[in-house]
Amino acid sequence: MNKHLLAATSAAALLTLTACGGSDPLDSTSGSDETIVIGSQDYYSNEIIAEAYAQALEDGGYEVDRQFRIGQREAYVPEIESGSIDLFPEYTGPLLQYWQPETDARLADDVYTALEQVTPKGLRALDQSDATDQDAYVVTRRFADTWDLSTIADLAEVTDSLTLGGNSEGENRPNGPKGLKSAYGVDVGFTPIEDGGGPLTVKALQDDKIQLAIIYTADPSIKENDLVTLEDTKGLFLASHVVPLASDDVTDEAAAIIDRVSAAMSAQDLVDLNARSVEEELPAAVIAKDWLTSEQLL
Repeated sequence: MNKHLLAATSAAALLTLTACGGSDPLDSTSGSDETIVIGSQDYYSNEIIAEAYAQALEDGGYEVDRQFRIGQREAYVPEIESGSIDLFPEYTGPLLQYWQPETDARLADDVYTALEQVTPKGLRALDQSDATDQDAYVVTRRFADTWDLSTIADLAEVTDSLTLGGNSEGENRPNGPKGLKSAYGVDVGFTPIEDGGGPLTVKALQDDKIQLAIIYTADPSIKENDLVTLEDTKGLFLASHVVPLASDDVTDEAAAIIDRVSAAMSAQDLVDLNARSVEEELPAAVIAKDWLTSEQLL
């Protein structure tokens, strides 16, 4: 991880500190004595949240290294665990299942408590947000009407073959075909579509190449395309609140800044932020700055 010294009161003082190999953190009055590396998933909504973290920290005097659009959980969590990434916007339920696939926790507070308990040494979950981006099984309105579907359990009454579409990692995740079979007794095939529930996935649904997809509930495409989210009556999908995952290198002062961002973000805020990305095609930096400013966090 790149290290740097805080700006001192003079160039001579900076040279002296460099020669000594570091600065005394007790002498710091603001900011941090090292760059905070922030990552994000290869998912526009997650990038917006990561950008909000980055701008809030920069406003607090910290230097930030953005390493966004890394990929899916299987790719980036090892980087976090190794210490290559200091801060990452995550989601409570899916992250808990990554580390503890057989967890019994389902409700928001239970999931968060369980997550705190299994988070590896050197990492910690900061405060969870009210903002949620819940995994969900989604079908087209036409398919739901044809088979009278409102819950995941209703899929058991479909006599045609079913195919689930999603990122390739999803085939072996707890909410993939095996989880659907175990929880609801529903057999489905699987087709990999590598866009995280994006437009390719939606088109595959509309073209009936797949009949079922995992799309986040905060995705504006659900409303835009009149898709139907099936109710999860057996808790296959865990509560999924936005939660910052931080390394122990992130100071308590920096963590407090991130916790303020989390406290300010509501579930509706996240839907609205996502809509600005999809409908207005604005970059994450602009969307995050506008929101932070509106919440008086900048």
